[in-house]
Amino acid sequence: MNKNILTETVKKHLQVLCEQIGERRVGSAENRRATDYAQKVLSDLGWETTATELSVIDWSTGGAALTCGNQSFEVFSSHYALGCRAKGELLAIDTIGRLEQTDMTDKIILLHGEIAAEQIAPKKFPFWNPQEHQHLISVLEKGKPLALVTATSRNAALAGGVYPFPLFEDGDFDIPSVFMKDTEGEKLLACSGKTVELTSLAKRIPETAYNVIARKGDAAKNKIVVTAHIDTKINTPGAIDNATGVAIVLALAEIWKNYSHPIPLELVFFNGEDYYGAPGQVKYTEQNAGKFNKILLNINIDGAGYQEGLSCFSAFNLPPTIATALQNVLSNTPAIAEGLPWYQGDHSLFLQNGCAAIAVSSQWFIENMETQELTHTPQDNLSIVNPERVAECVAGIAELVEAIATGS
Repeated sequence: MNKNILTETVKKHLQVLCEQIGERRVGSAENRRATDYAQKVLSDLGWETTATELSVIDWSTGGAALTCGNQSFEVFSSHYALGCRAKGELLAIDTIGRLEQTDMTDKIILLHGEIAAEQIAPKKFPFWNPQEHQHLISVLEKGKPLALVTATSRNAALAGGVYPFPLFEDGDFDIPSVFMKDTEGEKLLACSGKTVELTSLAKRIPETAYNVIARKGDAAKNKIVVTAHIDTKINTPGAIDNATGVAIVLALAEIWKNYSHPIPLELVFFNGEDYYGAPGQVKYTEQNAGKFNKILLNINIDGAGYQEGLSCFSAFNLPPTIATALQNVLSNTPAIAEGLPWYQGDHSLFLQNGCAAIAVSSQWFIENMETQELTHTPQDNLSIVNPERVAECVAGIAELVEAIATGS
């Protein structure tokens, strides 16, 4: 498939995912439309496909409001939080030490400053859960406040471009919470010790979502697994994060529709990389317990196709033959560079289970991960995608897999 045809192929998939479907939050009807679309494309190309059902929650809100006397403050329902109608004394807390010494029972707690500097890992998140985050959640749960108000600034490394960001984004954390800008929190400090009223019209909705997996070749043999997550954060069409990854895998499925080499291929669309519980990744890990040694290589695509700069392939724990094959691809493809190591993607699941991996992304994104303000926002749309970069990633991965599969 030449580059022009590849480019048109990925543009078609991107248009469906970002414009016809749009936001693909886990549990939503749009998310199920996306997985149905991916499965149909794969099936029509002759792949053996399965859809693994996941029990999840969808979430919605009718908005939030906070008042102190005659003064109103702008707040937003924390994603996946319970709703509330609460009235109580406001206490302002800026450090974990102060929180530990505070009687929070039946109070409304404003978390600001140091204690609200970074998004808190969901309490049951299996792949990254710092002890200090677990401790904060434990102290809050034991304290039994009525609700939380969190004032946050900017933290692109953990929250993408969202400002303000929800300090808690966790369907397993049952203290109602809202979030506001740090500047709004500074105004709210004047109400500390006074009675405030908080309403959040949020609700959790039990739903289903799906992983989609496609295979070619003998499942008993060692395989190459190519992955991309199909879900998005709330309120974004998720072009770079991660419609481009999905489009790349679907284009590869077309290239490989007549694949007959001895090394089996598995294509996986994960559901949950941008969701508090990573249900798709957890389910895949359970299904492959004791079998990760059968995976020769994981190639994970996330953040590919950005309009500025080159694409990049970041290598992790590659055996010599695969490392040589990768270097040959990089030498043959000036638009693809060797990327810096990074771990904020689904390749980490495979690394934690002892597999070799290559993470495919955009060089600009990897080098600016700590400061970029595009992902997880409405600005992550097709206007920031270069379809030619996406097509080059398809060609580069296809060349690499061909070299590995044939030993050339």
